[in-house]
Amino acid sequence: MDGSNIPITRLTLPEAAAERLRALITEGVLLPGAKLNERELCEQLGVSRTPLREAFRMLAGDGLLVQLPNRGAQVVALSREDARHAFEMMGALEGFAGELAAARVTDDDIAGLRVLQAEMEAAHACGDLPTYYRINRTIHDAINAIAGNPVLTQTYRTLNARLHALRFRSNFNRAKWEQAVAEHRSMIEALAARDGLALRGLLVRHLCAKQQAVLETMKKQDVQGGTSQ
Repeated sequence: MDGSNIPITRLTLPEAAAERLRALITEGVLLPGAKLNERELCEQLGVSRTPLREAFRMLAGDGLLVQLPNRGAQVVALSREDARHAFEMMGALEGFAGELAAARVTDDDIAGLRVLQAEMEAAHACGDLPTYYRINRTIHDAINAIAGNPVLTQTYRTLNARLHALRFRSNFNRAKWEQAVAEHRSMIEALAARDGLALRGLLVRHLCAKQQAVLETMKKQDVQGGTSQ
C-alpha cells in the first residue's frame, strides 16, 4: 500500500483518520473487498488502534466498510445492481439540487465556483486525477449547499459517500474525463444564468454518463473475474 501521500503527522481525532481512509478508498489504494490491516494502517496514519477502530465504525456507518465479527473491517464492494440503483437516485438528487441552487445562488457563489472550476481544469491539464477529483467533489458539494435544503444535503452526502471510489475511477477513460470537464463548464454557465431546468438536465445527464462508465467498467471486471450480475 502506498502511504506516501497520507501520513497523519500528529495525534488526531478519529474523524481525521476516517478522512484519510476515505481518500484511500476513493483513490483505489484500498480496493473493494479488501480486508484492512490494523497494524499497517496504524503505522501509515500515525495513530493508535483506538482512533483507527473508531474511524472504522464511522466509515461503516457511511456504508464504506463492513465490520466482520472477529475478522476486522473490510471495504464494501458494490454489485452492479447496487451501483445502478445508487446512481439513479443520485441523478435525481443532483438534478433537484441544481434546480434549487439556480433559484438561490448569489454572485459571490458563482465567483467562488468559477475559481474552483479554474483550479479543477488546471489539475486536469496536468493529469492530476486525485486533485481534480477533490475539487470536483467540492464543486458538487457547493452546488448542493447553495440549494439550501439540509434534508437534501444529508441524503446526498450519505449516498454519495458510497459512490466516490466508482466516480473517481470513471475518469480513467481520458475521453470520458474530457467530457466531464466540458460538462462542468456548462453547469457553471447554467447556474450563472439562473437556468434551473438547464442545470437540472446537465446534472442528470452528467450522472447518467458516470453511471454508464462505471457499469461498463464493472461489467468488464466481472467478466475477467468469471462472474456475472
